[in-house]
Amino acid sequence: MNIENTQVQMRKGILEFCILHIIARGEVYASDMLEELTSAKIMVVEGTLYPLLTRLRKAGLVDYKWVESNSGPPRKYYTLTEEGTSFLSGLDQTWEELVTSTGRIISVNKNSK
Repeated sequence: MNIENTQVQMRKGILEFCILHIIARGEVYASDMLEELTSAKIMVVEGTLYPLLTRLRKAGLVDYKWVESNSGPPRKYYTLTEEGTSFLSGLDQTWEELVTSTGRIISVNKNSK
């Protein structure tokens, strides 16, 4: 079994959660999201990010507005919708449960060595 494949799958599993958290801070441009996700070592490329943003928009969780740019074409800035905020709140609760549960399992493994 290849550890890199499992690591990639783990990162993909939390990508949507992380993107929603970044957008929850306020209006954000996609390239800024990409930069933050990359620096946090959650491997993302534009080919992954843009389809996910489109899916989140179609689900009613995010919205965007076009803003004119002095240095080029207009930019899309993303925000959470009311539904997105509620959805993220539910994900936060699940995240806390997962952190607690996995922490228990990991600590048992560490203590038994």
